[in-house]
Amino acid sequence: MTNPLLTAWTTPFDIAPFDQIQDAHFEPALDAALTQARAEIDAIATNDAAPTFANTIEALEQAGKSLDLVLSVFFTVAGADTNPERQQLQRAFSPKLAAYSSEIYGNKTLFARIETLWQDRDMLDLTDEQARLLMLTRRSFVRAGAALTGAADARMREIRARLAELGTAFTQNLLADEAGWFMELTEADLEGLPDFLIRSARSAGEEKGTDGPVITLSRSLIVPFLQFSPRRDLREKAFRAWTSRGANGGETDNRAIATETLALRKERAKLLGYDNFAAFKLETEMAKTPEAVRKLLLDVWEPAKAQAEADAATMTDMMQADGVNGPLEPWDWRYYAEKRRKAEHDLDEAGLKPYLQLDRMIEAAFACANRLFGLQFTPIDVPLYHPDCRAWEVTREGRHVAVFIGDYFARGAKRSGAWCSAMRGQAKFPDAQGPVVINVCNFAKGDPALLSYDDARTLFHEFGHALHQMLSDVTYESMSGTSVARDFVELPSQLYEHWLEVPEVLAEFATHVDTGEPMPQDMLDKVLGAANFDMGFQTVEYVASALVDLEFHDGAPPADAMAKQAELLQGLDMPRAIVMRHATPHFAHVFSGDGYSSGYYSYMWSEVMDADAFASFEEAGGAFDATRARALEENILSRGGTQEARDLYLAFRGKMPGVEALLKGRGLAA
Repeated sequence: MTNPLLTAWTTPFDIAPFDQIQDAHFEPALDAALTQARAEIDAIATNDAAPTFANTIEALEQAGKSLDLVLSVFFTVAGADTNPERQQLQRAFSPKLAAYSSEIYGNKTLFARIETLWQDRDMLDLTDEQARLLMLTRRSFVRAGAALTGAADARMREIRARLAELGTAFTQNLLADEAGWFMELTEADLEGLPDFLIRSARSAGEEKGTDGPVITLSRSLIVPFLQFSPRRDLREKAFRAWTSRGANGGETDNRAIATETLALRKERAKLLGYDNFAAFKLETEMAKTPEAVRKLLLDVWEPAKAQAEADAATMTDMMQADGVNGPLEPWDWRYYAEKRRKAEHDLDEAGLKPYLQLDRMIEAAFACANRLFGLQFTPIDVPLYHPDCRAWEVTREGRHVAVFIGDYFARGAKRSGAWCSAMRGQAKFPDAQGPVVINVCNFAKGDPALLSYDDARTLFHEFGHALHQMLSDVTYESMSGTSVARDFVELPSQLYEHWLEVPEVLAEFATHVDTGEPMPQDMLDKVLGAANFDMGFQTVEYVASALVDLEFHDGAPPADAMAKQAELLQGLDMPRAIVMRHATPHFAHVFSGDGYSSGYYSYMWSEVMDADAFASFEEAGGAFDATRARALEENILSRGGTQEARDLYLAFRGKMPGVEALLKGRGLAA
């Protein structure tokens, strides 16, 4: 049997031949690609010739390309369209990949070649990009433990392997809890729910194989249910299921995994000479230190909490006017916030949603990219991994730029949340290659699909990440696109959200699903006027999560992660009717892998810049100012990780912003 993962692809744009790939292909392809990658690494390490940038650093850049292809396909489907076999493969692959990574970073001969080049760097006549790649390569080796020897080296390998296993288990446990729970609704239970939610609940019921509508743990279903259902008992049941993911006991419980992960991360940092994991992790970010992160979060915490507590008092009065005694509970907040929004802004989600068609919002994201950067998007027919996916060729002035894939609908086989990834990154070395970029979301399916305003913002957010990948123009793939500091990577995505709020964009693309009429001016005014509604709640639930993440990793690891979480929230005087946006057992950003560990603050760090960056457009010729768009592309979107993030932002804006822009943007300024 020919394995399509190990043969040259003759598909358009060299897209993975998903129509030929079967689950049985993955394991033999991985094993073969690992064997080839090991041989390539060994050839670099044992090269008799003296180390040069070409035979060591550039050779490393090319090593493992077959492995990268196999993994890009596998992890795409494992995250967005999993099944029991793929989950088993993920568990089997995790230790293999951890061992391979440890072999590379533990290869003393290879590291010696890199170290020689580093010591001789001033004599190598490198370009700026090459010098940056040498620095990043050496830094990644040192931070992975390449300079360790003896027992410390052996222990680091064990830790890395175990952390990989724990991250995989955490992810799969969370997916199992999300896929396994749903709440069936009777026809009577639908009373008070808007039509769009009823349609989505019926569609979810069909997917689950039930006779009637259901509420699942997909955010696009459960959040509107909590907003609109007058049934307080059902809201409580759904909310408790949503917030107990990963903490239900049994085989899918993530609490012990989180505690062990934190202990291993601390040990890993100590082996490398750092006081704690936060100090290790933040060293390479814009923030640099835990103290800088803590200051940002606490500067925002107090005004946000004050606003949330004032809002809670107002909604408690509303609840008691409904005849419900006792305090406002977390499952009450969204329901009364929605009633309050309707009363204060004469705006309700049910009336807004018919104007936010998924297809029209995709068109809007594309149209903004066209006006800002000259990009054009043409649908293409290529094999993809699921019937819900669709693809476009991205061009500029007739020249191929990228392939963009969108996978927008929630399903039981997809992990929750939304993300952007590059199945292939942009590069010029050794040959020019355009990126293949994918946005994955979890919107409720419908015919046609309608979005909440938060959904539409998510679509623009992920497309901002996609633009960072598509407009990349660097030499080496390892520095292309979103390969930047974690607290800088959210700048392009959060900045792009602002274009959804540009009145002329909504006026053109927010058209009614039945009549095709544009959103009425009074509704448009209300949408923009309510942009900061309930911002106290949104900020508190986010900052609480970011502070817990930071404190988990700054200091001694907790003996019990859940007890530590409770202690930290009590110390913050967390409002009783608000919970963390991501509690520890389902905090995938932090525990599914290393990505946002000690780094969940990154969204807010980037928001300080995105508010300031969009203001630069408004100060110039408006949201579509050509000069500012060119500056954004030339200084940030095209540059990848070729310079320090701070230098890129200064080149774009000329100064660094303070927290005032963020507080003003969120309506929390004094």
